[in-house]
Amino acid sequence: MGRWLLTLLLPLGVTLAPGCARPAGVLFAPADGAQVWPVPPDAPRIRFVGEIRSAADLRPGRSAGEGLVSVLFGSEPTPGMVSPMGVCTDGADRVFITDSTAQVLHVLDLRTRKYERWTPGEGEPEFLSPVAVAFDEAGGRVLVADSGVGAVFAFDLRGRFQGLLGRGVVSRPCGVAVQPGTGLVAVADVAAHEVVLLSREGARVGGVGGRGGAAGKFNFPTYLAFDGDGRLYVSDSLNFRVQVFSPELGAVAQIGGKGDMPGYFAQPKGVAVGPQGQVFVTDANFEAVQVFDRGGALLMTFGREGRGPGEFWLPAGVAVDAKGRVWIADSRNQRVQVFELIPAGGVP
Repeated sequence: MGRWLLTLLLPLGVTLAPGCARPAGVLFAPADGAQVWPVPPDAPRIRFVGEIRSAADLRPGRSAGEGLVSVLFGSEPTPGMVSPMGVCTDGADRVFITDSTAQVLHVLDLRTRKYERWTPGEGEPEFLSPVAVAFDEAGGRVLVADSGVGAVFAFDLRGRFQGLLGRGVVSRPCGVAVQPGTGLVAVADVAAHEVVLLSREGARVGGVGGRGGAAGKFNFPTYLAFDGDGRLYVSDSLNFRVQVFSPELGAVAQIGGKGDMPGYFAQPKGVAVGPQGQVFVTDANFEAVQVFDRGGALLMTFGREGRGPGEFWLPAGVAVDAKGRVWIADSRNQRVQVFELIPAGGVP
């Protein structure tokens, strides 16, 4: 930078800098008339909280220096989502979102308002189609299933690539989940129509499936979730159901079936288990979310096709955090929508 330009800008910076600072904004500001489900006169059980499309939606603060740079030279474009598919949280303040088209893992820190994009890094295998993500609390890892690479990428909690799991064992991984207590990694292999159980190191230690419609068989299984008791929920997409397995992978129950009424599915995708055992299932055809109890009885449904709050366009992954917030990857709307359970109205 030329001396003449410094001479011009320094006095201007001293004048402008104090006014360029900005505190962090309210992340999810309460709104009057917020959308709730079910609609009155039924007691509300879940409400729309907000959405995140890009780093700007974290509403970060900025220092005086950062603000001055923005005033003088303009702001850099804020990274946004292209095709969010999978979502999970660390149970506290961080949210992890796979983006299959952008070939990155978006990482949102709700406490610090920091945004990061994780990739394996130079010289490592590259993401091709990251579709699902799971948090491995005991192992201190974040696991990303990549259907293009045919493996699960492992990262430490600082975003450093740790290696591949299941390469040569699974062919087209989609869903991924970590069994509480054992730390075993379940992977839905869409191409093989099975769920494979991997050790922490990525070796095959078990599995269930094969193509078919009977209990324990699959027709393109996609997303997975464990509950606190180690039971596994599998979105058996083209069998139009969610199958439930014991911790030993014995088939124990089925939720839903093919149909166009509440309680049935057209294309079940994401599945998650809430704090009271509620089972949340997204349907990419109905553009909605259905909530079931542990026994498979329908509790409620919310959402419809569209682009507004509580509307979806090909919803995929879903996660429920420890604060009762429900995170849904609204893939074609290029966002993650956030809802929260309402205890006063009776948690579903």
